[in-house]
Amino acid sequence: MLMAKGGLGIGLDTLFLDNTNDVQVKKTLRTTEIEPNRNQPRKNFSEEAISALADSIREHGMLQPILVRPISSGGYQIVAGERRWRAARMLGLDEVPVNIRELSDAETMQIAIIENLQRENLNPIEEAAGYNELIEKYGMTQDKVAKMVGRSRSAVANSVRLLSLPERVVKMLENGEISAGHGRALLGFENEELLIATALKAAEGGLTVRQVERAAQKSTEDHSDDKSSDKRIDNYFVEMELSLNERLGRKVKVDYGKNKGALILEFYDKEDLAALAEKLAND
Repeated sequence: MLMAKGGLGIGLDTLFLDNTNDVQVKKTLRTTEIEPNRNQPRKNFSEEAISALADSIREHGMLQPILVRPISSGGYQIVAGERRWRAARMLGLDEVPVNIRELSDAETMQIAIIENLQRENLNPIEEAAGYNELIEKYGMTQDKVAKMVGRSRSAVANSVRLLSLPERVVKMLENGEISAGHGRALLGFENEELLIATALKAAEGGLTVRQVERAAQKSTEDHSDDKSSDKRIDNYFVEMELSLNERLGRKVKVDYGKNKGALILEFYDKEDLAALAEKLAND
């Protein structure tokens, strides 16, 4: 287990110190020997940010080595520093400084998440997907993930819950159209159509997080009132069945739908039907 440091995860500075897992053979690698980690949490990279980083590297050099691990194909996989690698390629650099370490898949994922959280501001869905992968793929508990990244367990749980939102709303979170706060508030809706409509309004700047929370709460209360009303209607029909059963001396069924219903009366033969008809006519 990678230990926490400085309030958020392991503290990336410790990754570049000498340690028992270090398998350093050379301090630089050709950019063509290195490949990105397709499973890393960050999926979208800003070309503008990469270009700005390339300008900084051109002027000052790459001050922080890229952390990589050996892979079975013979090359090396990026564990932390993909933005630096992309910027180096943009500059046409042949070689980059590296720190080579033997790391498991789980450790690689942990470090990738921590680096992105500390340095690159993952969007809410990338962050949630990273946590979820540690939980689902590597069998970690929410509590263990929370300690690893320096978050509370509830923060991790609420982050992962964002993945349960409708796909359209997930895309809005990925694109920055709504905030993580909006996303958490939207989880309070039970009606998906109303949830999406509220998300669209929030994306247009029409609703704050607090307003979305109030709308979700009102939606839940209205839904609860509808259920209570339905229950009262159900009780009325049950009571009516019992009353008619007692009054007519036979089995009675009240069948009802949204806008209409049917009264079903049991009879045994022609004479019983005639007697029932006469009783109903006289009543």
